Amino acid sequence: MASNNDYLQFVLELLRETRGITYKKMMGEFMLYKDGILFGGVYDNRFLIKNVPSLKEYNLKEQIPYPSAKPMLLIDSEDPDEIKELVIKAVNDLKK
Repeated sequence: MASNNDYLQFVLELLRETRGITYKKMMGEFMLYKDGILFGGVYDNRFLIKNVPSLKEYNLKEQIPYPSAKPMLLIDSEDPDEIKELVIKAVNDLKK
């Protein structure tokens, strides 16, 4: 099942406090970037973020975005400030 544009807009609204967010549509899903770094995406209308070491303390639920993919972490918060913190931590890990 592909993600729909309404859910993407919902996720982008959650990311409103996070500067530098862009997205690309790919094979029915949406890849999410911060300052050009791929940090997550919208898969089957689920907001997932890459599973990086600095996010382990948050005990986020693992999800498989698509068959044969590595597990990612489900963002189920609707708090833009909390989401901003998660995204910044993930992007900082991904820069290393």
